[in-house]
Amino acid sequence: MEVAQKPADAAPGEDKTPIRTSGETTEDVQAVTSSAQPASFAHRLYEWKPKPTRYDPENPPKFTLGLNILFAITTTFTVATLYYNQAILYRIADTFDVSFEKASSIATLMQAGYATGLLFICPLGDIFRRRPFILYLIVVTGLLWLGLCLTHSFTTFSALSYLVGVTTVTPQLMHPLVGDLAPPHRRASSIALVSSGLSLGMLIGRLLGGVMANYTSWRNVYWFGLATQFVISAALYVFLPDYPSKNPEGINYFRILGSIFYILATEPVLIQAALVSFLISAVFTSFWTTLSFLLSSPPYNYSSQTIGLFGLIGIFFIVTAPLYSRAILDKIVPLVSILIGFVIELAGTVVGTFVGTHNVAGPVIQAVCMDLGAGAANIANRARCYSIRPDARNRVNTAYMLAAFFGQLTGTAVGNRLYAQGGWVASGSCSIGFLGACIVVCLARGPRETGWIGWGGGWKITRDDLPPKNADSPGPTELEMALDEAAGVQDDNSATGNPHPLESEKLKV
Repeated sequence: MEVAQKPADAAPGEDKTPIRTSGETTEDVQAVTSSAQPASFAHRLYEWKPKPTRYDPENPPKFTLGLNILFAITTTFTVATLYYNQAILYRIADTFDVSFEKASSIATLMQAGYATGLLFICPLGDIFRRRPFILYLIVVTGLLWLGLCLTHSFTTFSALSYLVGVTTVTPQLMHPLVGDLAPPHRRASSIALVSSGLSLGMLIGRLLGGVMANYTSWRNVYWFGLATQFVISAALYVFLPDYPSKNPEGINYFRILGSIFYILATEPVLIQAALVSFLISAVFTSFWTTLSFLLSSPPYNYSSQTIGLFGLIGIFFIVTAPLYSRAILDKIVPLVSILIGFVIELAGTVVGTFVGTHNVAGPVIQAVCMDLGAGAANIANRARCYSIRPDARNRVNTAYMLAAFFGQLTGTAVGNRLYAQGGWVASGSCSIGFLGACIVVCLARGPRETGWIGWGGGWKITRDDLPPKNADSPGPTELEMALDEAAGVQDDNSATGNPHPLESEKLKV
């Protein structure tokens, strides 16, 4: 039995697992690997995989609804760790005997860490096998979180909060993974399920943190967060398939970071999506930042608890997003879905802006329309982005999310400034202008246009990749098709003595 070995001088981060040739079993390859490279018991335990999760090129694991739900639950309770502290900052301030202003830096540090991880950690998903990479991140997050549960030093608590934010990027690894595994005609609804989990995590983090802290010590909120991290890691250990790396040749880390901006500058679809992401994120944060000022002032004078209940409006999007995506987004081109979302959001923003100072129904209608419209646009936008550069989806996602992050910063700053100068109508009018700019950006380039501007390829709104109505199966995923193609090339080359393309072909970044 012969096993093709990777070169000894493989690049850092390269997947050095021997390539399994025809007739070999997974156990054969593992035996050769273990004999060639003795590993510690802990490493062998970690690398061991339940049989259903082991990758077999002849029968790759299927992307099922159960796996999609597992990814959504993982996203929910992972992202919740970023928001537990926001409702209990005053309790944290009392425990560490610091001012509320100083305690509020905890939330800022955690969000800053999240942005750092988004830029420097997420792109590694394009190199490493996703199963061990995701598991390592969750375990490291859990260990850092244990320090938050135990420490009595505010300085240590602050430093650990930042580091937890850096490693809590699993949700942004789940979205590209779903983009890889879901069939094209089910990609939008699959992404919608994970996006709903993301929204639910933000809601649960704020709500559960506040409720638990009212009846028990705030540290018990953190102990609960620790327990969920290890339950999630155990579930993923048992059920997450070990899909191969999309770039087994490996890429230099600094080339990865540079390629993010290269891809952003050379892909028209991504440029359009990033501009849209920037604008809708600015509108979203401008609304929710200034809403508390409106509702706490005359004629409403609502308490902070009543204002907090407005966050429950987000449940509407969480419940309807997967259904809406399955019924509509999976059947029409993403750009049309984005425009539909903007029309809904624009209508709600106009009503909320000019009615909100007189009747609370205005902000309620705006919140519902904004959650539904922006959520639908965001899901369609992600699905559209994942149609480009299948080998670089994590970097594409990083570029997209960086645009959203800067949009949030812009929306907060502009919204607060305009509200201070002209009130609710001034900040709302700016949001209307941002949404109008979104529509212009979308209309500047059609869904089938291959250039930077124009509507080449026609005006047809239905997708071109829908399966036939009489199809018995949804067909293979893009990852399966790519691996099948690589296997076919390997079979052809074995007869001519040429090396496998994964060993000989250099990655083009």
